[in-house]
Amino acid sequence: MEARKPTLILVPGLMCDATSWGAVPSGLSEFDCVVIHHGIADSLTQMAEQLLAQAPARFALAGHSMGGRVALEVMRMAPARVTHLGLFDTGFLPKAPGLAGEEEVRKRMTLLQMAQTQSVRAMAKEWIKGMVAPHRLAEAPLIDSILEMFERKSADIFERQLHALIHRPDATQVLQHIKSPTLVLCGALDAWSPPSQHQAMANHLPNHPDIVAIPDCGHMAMQEAPEAVVQAMRQWLEQPMEHAC
Repeated sequence: MEARKPTLILVPGLMCDATSWGAVPSGLSEFDCVVIHHGIADSLTQMAEQLLAQAPARFALAGHSMGGRVALEVMRMAPARVTHLGLFDTGFLPKAPGLAGEEEVRKRMTLLQMAQTQSVRAMAKEWIKGMVAPHRLAEAPLIDSILEMFERKSADIFERQLHALIHRPDATQVLQHIKSPTLVLCGALDAWSPPSQHQAMANHLPNHPDIVAIPDCGHMAMQEAPEAVVQAMRQWLEQPMEHAC
């Protein structure tokens, strides 16, 4: 009987689906890659609970952008179930207090209003300007795939997921207790979740891993640089648990 493949759960970000994971599932065919769907969830906690309800007893876990925050909530709830943790183009802090937090909410609500009054695609065309490396904006196949992915979600889903992000918890203490081998990865040109933010996450992890900042790559790392992401993931997934502490 063929041995069962280990499970790798992939958690997409805001308004994203399996498309955002690019060639990762095919590039890691030795794993049973499962892309999670957030449904109508409007909190990171609910998203993490849904994930755990359908996950096997033990699994590797990688989250991108908002999905990385969901992955951290999984680590808050059930760290012993996760063999390996990947945090890609993401963050760990709550909404900033004061004017900075208010400005974040204002920008997000402007995009939501655009999605509600114009179209999700119109919103996505604005959103995407800061989400890929600037030189990739002229690459029609990449940009069209991202816009079409967003169009598969509704403005209502966008509103629910924005609510989840705005009310995100602080995951600092979660990071400090993670024992699983952890890959902290981002695009070197990610303007939304920059390398400095990932270095801060790595500094909180007990084993202080080196971050992987992929050159000439923005926020959508798995689509912009699939080969580099798969290579980094394979090296991470080969790390045994006993080397995590």
